[in-house]
Amino acid sequence: MEYRNLGKTGLKVSELCLGAMHFGGPADEQTSVRILDEFVEAGGTFIDTADVYNAGESESVVGRWLKGRDRDAMVIATKVYGAMGDGPNDGGLSRKHILAAVEASLRRLGTDYIDLYYTHVWDTATPIEETLSTLDTLVTSGKVRYLGASNVTGWQLQKSVDVAQRAGINGYSALQPLYNLLDREAEWELLAVCRNEGLGVMPWSPLRAGWLAGRFHRGMDAPPEGTRVAAAAGLGLLESWEYYDNERTWAVLDALHAIAGDVGHSVAQVALRWLIQTDPVTAPIIGPRTLEHYTDNIGAAGWSLSDDQLAQLTTVSEKPSVYPYDLLRGFNR
Repeated sequence: MEYRNLGKTGLKVSELCLGAMHFGGPADEQTSVRILDEFVEAGGTFIDTADVYNAGESESVVGRWLKGRDRDAMVIATKVYGAMGDGPNDGGLSRKHILAAVEASLRRLGTDYIDLYYTHVWDTATPIEETLSTLDTLVTSGKVRYLGASNVTGWQLQKSVDVAQRAGINGYSALQPLYNLLDREAEWELLAVCRNEGLGVMPWSPLRAGWLAGRFHRGMDAPPEGTRVAAAAGLGLLESWEYYDNERTWAVLDALHAIAGDVGHSVAQVALRWLIQTDPVTAPIIGPRTLEHYTDNIGAAGWSLSDDQLAQLTTVSEKPSVYPYDLLRGFNR
């Protein structure tokens, strides 16, 4: 396992981040603990959860596992925004909710500080100045070490950076966007902001709900039974069969399967490796539900794709852009 700085900060994290979204839910506690133990044994230090994952149980599972361990050896990330109750102030990014939510997360995690605290979604109802000033107090008090954003647009991220800089307060050091070989829209603006402002990038859904995990291939006319893609059928979800059943997807999968055969690694490992080696990615977030999923995913660490293989995957997965990105690219070649 290699280690990287989180953006322009001095914090070092493992090149793969272990996502705990399924812990305390689809993955029972025994399975979750086994995955956590094996991740640390492999050199992993970076764990990602959120208060809303399985109604707080994900944080609780991680917290119970942390007891008796060297807390300072781990980098623990969690998130705030989602509704944790039925009251009008039980969600969002207001000062009231953030201050209540961080205390609840600290209790569930059984720790006195959070290494990386993300705002989970942009809050249109709360001024960004209120959110950022509240987050700054958490850093200055020592309850949080670094701040991150997730699920924002390019202008929202840039505004957040600018507001914090003008106010002279702690701002975002990381972004957690949807980014993988099938979903590359983050390149249009978000990743450019991260490069320019020195933010680390932790892509979520790096295998796109299983589309890039190895079970899908050209010639299929329906998703495999038991997959998240099958469960999403007819629900209008972005990972659904209807959304990705197209020539571009099958071309990407053709290339993944071919390269996987050449390098002796699984399709999932190749897809993850492309992200690990793509600027400005810091650490993709793997989200195993089973020990088998984890064992496959962790195999993305410790080796490299060649420049030609990286270029092949980048080219075949390139997504047609829209105005003004297509026009600007034409003028700035």
